[in-house]
Amino acid sequence: MAEGSAPTGTFPGFMTEGTLLYRRGEYGKALACFNNALQLRAGDKHGLVARSRCYLKLGDTQSSLKDAEASLQSDKTFPEGLYQKAEALYTMGDFEFALVFYHRGCELRPELQKFRLGIQKSHEAIINCIGSPSSVKLKNKEDLCFISRQAESKKADQKLQIKLTKDQKCTKKKEPARNQKTERQLLGELYADKAYLEKLLKDEDLMKSVTKQGMKVEDVVLGGIAYLDTRAEFWQQQKPIYARVRERRLRQQKWVREKKPKPAEVARYIVKSMEDIDMLLTGDCPKESCKKAERVLKTIEGWSEDEVPNKKELIGNLHSCIGNAQFEMGRMEAALKSHKMDLEFARQNNLPDAVSRALDNIGRVYARTGKFQQAIDTWEEKIPLAKSSLEKTWLFHEVGRCYLELGKAEEAQNYGEKSLQSAMEEGDAEWQLHASVLLAQAQEKLKDYRSAITNFEKALEKAKLVHSDAAQKAIIAALDDVSRSFIEDLKEREREKEARASKDRDFSGENAEEDNSEGQESEQSSESQRGEKEDAESEKEQGNEREELSEQDEKEESKEERSEREEEESEREEEESKGEEEESERKEGSEREEEERKGEEEENERKEGSEREEEEIGDDEKERFDFLSG
Repeated sequence: MAEGSAPTGTFPGFMTEGTLLYRRGEYGKALACFNNALQLRAGDKHGLVARSRCYLKLGDTQSSLKDAEASLQSDKTFPEGLYQKAEALYTMGDFEFALVFYHRGCELRPELQKFRLGIQKSHEAIINCIGSPSSVKLKNKEDLCFISRQAESKKADQKLQIKLTKDQKCTKKKEPARNQKTERQLLGELYADKAYLEKLLKDEDLMKSVTKQGMKVEDVVLGGIAYLDTRAEFWQQQKPIYARVRERRLRQQKWVREKKPKPAEVARYIVKSMEDIDMLLTGDCPKESCKKAERVLKTIEGWSEDEVPNKKELIGNLHSCIGNAQFEMGRMEAALKSHKMDLEFARQNNLPDAVSRALDNIGRVYARTGKFQQAIDTWEEKIPLAKSSLEKTWLFHEVGRCYLELGKAEEAQNYGEKSLQSAMEEGDAEWQLHASVLLAQAQEKLKDYRSAITNFEKALEKAKLVHSDAAQKAIIAALDDVSRSFIEDLKEREREKEARASKDRDFSGENAEEDNSEGQESEQSSESQRGEKEDAESEKEQGNEREELSEQDEKEESKEERSEREEEESEREEEESKGEEEESERKEGSEREEEERKGEEEENERKEGSEREEEEIGDDEKERFDFLSG
């Protein structure tokens, strides 16, 4: 910007903006702001000190020293100017002069710690350069020759002229004055660059080559190495190795002192960590939850019981959190191991709630892996520790579900009834729904379809009450399956009854056929006898023959069926036409109906229906039946 044109802005504004940029590390922009501020108010000592700090950060030590001295022209006792001049001198390597101005500032403002720190670091830098005064011993020897000041100064000028060239030429021959460990600590990241440059020196062909600008590669490499050596010497003077070691030890001691947390901080850390672990687990991030719990567990294990009074309880709780996260990740073996560690800690420290929690989680792992009997044993051990009806409801339901998976429907029904009773005591509609479904499924396995349908209907009502569409659809589908099974069972029973009835009818039909065959034989014999004796004998003899035949028939018949055959014979005598056989069949049917009425009521109804059907048969069907029977 031209000197005649003033920048647009105010002095405080530029100072404030420059200070903010300086704190952010944007030293170039901060320098521009301070330049603008000094154009508005030339010679301001605060502006000069601020610009001096920027120059020092940018590496321009001469400009920094110039601004610091300018800030002291109007006020020799300005503390900020004294401190900034001391800092510039220290950075330039003039540790003795820097020490002088640090002392001046400390005398003026002894309460400022920065002057005391400056004095300390200047002392250390001077001692590091020249050594401790106690280690220097002066000896007077008589054989020393006099050397004129002129010769000495001339010799010094010659040394200065050849110093750089000699140093560069001897770099690859000279052994390093310090070991590699010290040099690595001083150079830091630049140590790798120096090692690379030293490696290039071994390539003789490359060292003989020349760059495009006409410089020898060897001179460039030696110049870089010389620069790194000077920086290492400067950093060693400014902050020696022993000072770094001491600072490191002080930081470690401070860290150890600060590492011991306060009780309030411990409590906040534990509460915040447990909340984060639960939030990650519920937020479908089991892996992060597991890592967080493992880190917290390691931290708490490093604390003493004085710092964490409930340390063992927290360790068990963290093992439980780790196990739950592993369970969600599908690592069942690891989850089982973590929950067993939780159970072990709980039993060792007599923590009933923790024991109940661990048994609950172990049972869930067993159930997920298909070890239903072990899950049942674990949950039955937890039942006495359950405190609420809702907890018992869940336990009874899970045990019943395991029994149902094992095919033990009766035990599943018992636990389903217990779960339903506990859910009703608690007044929880959702668990009443689950318990009713379990009970209905067990009854379906036991083929108690009526009770299963009743419980499914109750479950459907609860599903409507809790507004669960998925549960309603599943229960309706289950109801359809149970209804079909119930209908098939009824049909099967009817078929079994029909089979038994048909066996009974077959047995009675065989008896009737035997009776019919005997009657037909007797009729044929009587007709043949009547035909032979019609011409020879009178009607009286025919009557006698009938009586004889009836007597023979009575002897052949059994005592139980004698009355029936007498009635049939009288009917056959009255009806000599083909209708006699039909009438006898009707009578036999009526006799069978009387015998079957003594059986079940359903069979009687079926027989009455069959009689009505026989009465409704037409004449054609009767003639066909007569023809077939004849």
